[in-house]
Amino acid sequence: MDSTRVTEQPTSFERPQAGAAPADPCGALLSTPTPPRAAPGLPPQARTGGEPGTAVASGAAPEPAGSEHSQPGAEQSTGPQTHRPRPVPEAIPAQPGGQPGEVPPVSDGQDRRTGQGPQRGMPTPMRRDGDRLRFVGAATRRIARGIDLDEIVMGLCRATVPTFSDAILVYLRDPLPVGDERPTGPLVLRLRRTDRIPAERDTEGGFMPAAQPEPSELDMVGSELCEVRPGSALAEVLRGVRPVFTDAPAARAALPELLGEGNEIVVPGGQRAILAPLRGRRRVIGAALFLRRPDRLAFETDDLLVAAQLATHSALGIDKAVLYGREAYIADELQRTMLPETLPQPTGVRLASRYLPAAETARVGGDWYDAIPLPGSRVALVVGDVMGHSMTSAAIMGQLRTTAQTLAGLDLPPQEVLHHLDEQAQRLGTDRMATCLYAVYDPVSHRITIANAGHPPPVLLHLGGHAEVLRVPAGAPIGVGGVDFEAVELDAPAGGTLLLYTDGLVESRLRDVWTGIEQLREKLAATAQLTGPDHPPPLEALCDEVLDMLGPGDRDDDIALLAARFDGIAPSDVAYWFLEPEDAAPGRARRLARRALARWGMEDLTDSVELLVSEVVTNAVRYASRPVTLRLLRTDVLRCEVGDDVPQLPRLRQARATDEGGRGLYLVNRLARRWGATRLSTGKVVWFELNRG
Repeated sequence: MDSTRVTEQPTSFERPQAGAAPADPCGALLSTPTPPRAAPGLPPQARTGGEPGTAVASGAAPEPAGSEHSQPGAEQSTGPQTHRPRPVPEAIPAQPGGQPGEVPPVSDGQDRRTGQGPQRGMPTPMRRDGDRLRFVGAATRRIARGIDLDEIVMGLCRATVPTFSDAILVYLRDPLPVGDERPTGPLVLRLRRTDRIPAERDTEGGFMPAAQPEPSELDMVGSELCEVRPGSALAEVLRGVRPVFTDAPAARAALPELLGEGNEIVVPGGQRAILAPLRGRRRVIGAALFLRRPDRLAFETDDLLVAAQLATHSALGIDKAVLYGREAYIADELQRTMLPETLPQPTGVRLASRYLPAAETARVGGDWYDAIPLPGSRVALVVGDVMGHSMTSAAIMGQLRTTAQTLAGLDLPPQEVLHHLDEQAQRLGTDRMATCLYAVYDPVSHRITIANAGHPPPVLLHLGGHAEVLRVPAGAPIGVGGVDFEAVELDAPAGGTLLLYTDGLVESRLRDVWTGIEQLREKLAATAQLTGPDHPPPLEALCDEVLDMLGPGDRDDDIALLAARFDGIAPSDVAYWFLEPEDAAPGRARRLARRALARWGMEDLTDSVELLVSEVVTNAVRYASRPVTLRLLRTDVLRCEVGDDVPQLPRLRQARATDEGGRGLYLVNRLARRWGATRLSTGKVVWFELNRG
């Protein structure tokens, strides 16, 4: 996508004030009364400031009441204006026939250099250095308001067009260097943005959208890319850092390189263009070209100081924006890698999740969620919250999440998982505090086991629409140390939805946590009523509805949300047996599997299942000392699980031609859709899956 942006903006750095002229969008920034012409016989007036500059807003009008630079208490009227007496500047004597310090108005408003009056729609010159100071102050404030790169560049363009110039071209280095890194490759400037004053205005201060203005010579200035060759005229101008008029020989020689061959001829002459390098903290990062039309008053020497101020503030802002963008990118990447990219799809349960940062400026936090498949078609549901919203909190969250995944792989009870997480948090530091809720759902028994460590209780939405806050012992937060955790086992009815969340969803400055939990329960019940008592609400839509309960003042903390819809596995789809560890066990396992497949109408899988069950059971009974378990599950696939009391996991290896065994897992790997082995606290489970015909 083209990164060049061309806009027509009538405003500069403030909205038009009431009563201001249409061409003066800043309200009265440049509406300084025209200096009086010298009367005959008066001595020449001395001036303590620099040379007068040129105005830049078209159609400057007298300063209206209530504008940014009006005096307090001034009132707007339609009659003659009464000027307040002001101190007479040094070396300017009081005028004859007037009050001390009173400046007589000029009747015709002619320019003191050209002798011509201001034309309609054309800017008037800056009469005093105070005009420039006010303009620079307002422009730099607008530039400083930007946070990212586009906002800063747009602030520069809108602050200068049309107040300071008729058009501006902003070139930035491509790619922009970040921080202290040394750029590699040649210096390439890319046209980042252009703004220009429109050809026509209406009498109300807006644009005439009906007719497209004819393109002028300033509209065609600029090429998108230019490579700055070492030792070239453009390189010398950029190295000089200070803004220069393009009438200068060095700048005139640099224009073809910057704008492209042939485009430099349309740049107005007579000091109507300023080339200002943009220098960041350590290097030149771009250039800005300010242009005025040939029918405008030319820039003056003092305008170079204005351009230098604009370029300096813009370059430093761009430098900071690039650094901020890098930090935001690192924060986003850190948060993204700490949270699961996708949720698993275990048998008997559907999952959905949401994560919201606390704010755009604090996109990292300590909230996390996870769903971990376990042996026996079970799934562990985890949600936790580390204190703080910093990189440190996110890093600690990542370590705790990794620890929880490792502990879940050992198939430890939920209370044991929290106990080991508490020990890990103490090893990370004395002030590493977190809350966590760990639940294990079994779709075969339709039960869920939950242990809590100082976390808000989950909410269970039943199929009929009733929302219930589960009674789970709160426990102490992780990191306290020396405390026991208690687990409770509850029913998990089919069609129910369990909602796990962090306290950012229910607690804020405007409400306490229990008020928020009650509002969450009511929100779930109201959402379930929309789909009726026999149909649970869609899971993704339910998560969106839950987040809609957040008000404007409720985003004090980041939010992690995990929703689990319990589908379960019907008892008729489960076959379970115990086999004694004896030589006859593999044959008995084949007969039992054949009968179950015939009952389910899956005879086409009989040969494959008998072969694989025989190999896995044979390997189990060879080393087992207790009964071996065999379980078949019929879902969207056929799953077979064989458990024994031996903790060593089988490994797939390539058997040699002279070996009598070692080919069982090779057959499983070739014939099964998926297979695996999981270590349990009491042994292990070897499982495989086959696609249904």
